[in-house]
Amino acid sequence: MSTDETTATAAPEDSPFRHGPDPRDQARQFVLPLVVRIERAAPPARTDALQTAARAVLVLLADERSLGDGEWARSVRDWQDARIRKVVRRARGAEWRRAEALPGITVTGKAAEVRVFPPVPLDGWPKDLARLQVSGTDLDDPEPPAGHEPGRPVLWLNPGLDMSAGKAMAQAGHGAQLAWWELPREQRTAWRDAGFPLAVRTAAPELWQDLTTSGLPVVRDAGFTEIAPGSCTVVADHPALRQGRDR
Repeated sequence: MSTDETTATAAPEDSPFRHGPDPRDQARQFVLPLVVRIERAAPPARTDALQTAARAVLVLLADERSLGDGEWARSVRDWQDARIRKVVRRARGAEWRRAEALPGITVTGKAAEVRVFPPVPLDGWPKDLARLQVSGTDLDDPEPPAGHEPGRPVLWLNPGLDMSAGKAMAQAGHGAQLAWWELPREQRTAWRDAGFPLAVRTAAPELWQDLTTSGLPVVRDAGFTEIAPGSCTVVADHPALRQGRDR
């Protein structure tokens, strides 16, 4: 499973997701750690892990500890003031139990478990997270994912890119974060109260071009790992963001 130390971009110039040089690049860089539980005998399905990782990012962003004067708010602000980086690592057994003992939030899917932690300095990972592996295991879907429910937010993956599960999990997290930032407060609250339902699916090739030119949030990779710089990886398709765009 590979790491994703990357930058996603959105159209607004003041978005922390941005492409190209920015004065904030001179600030100390932070990263959002995500740890996926992969027990040797029962690994989660790939799509389940991707969806759970995306929800985990949203749960942390909406948590009261990340807001205002909350105990994580300063690190979240420092992270968002620099490049938006997410790194996915894997754990099992005692490794997972040590990760669970650190401050963070565990989010579960159908079978997947992902723990998200408040942002840490790029050069200051907690010891029990720093020792976790970022490569060596990938995930598969035993059968193709079912169609998504109508009206459910969808994070569409680029059909032309071959990303490891870890890379795709981080990119799905980027897409969810872009959607969160673009939603009005009322829609954010409704999504949070519903438990952040979402689907992650690979777009059909004939749909991908329309998605990337639709005005919906698009994630562009910085090219630090696996894929070329500037590659479009995810389009965040939330029904509330289509209002006014489809007219």
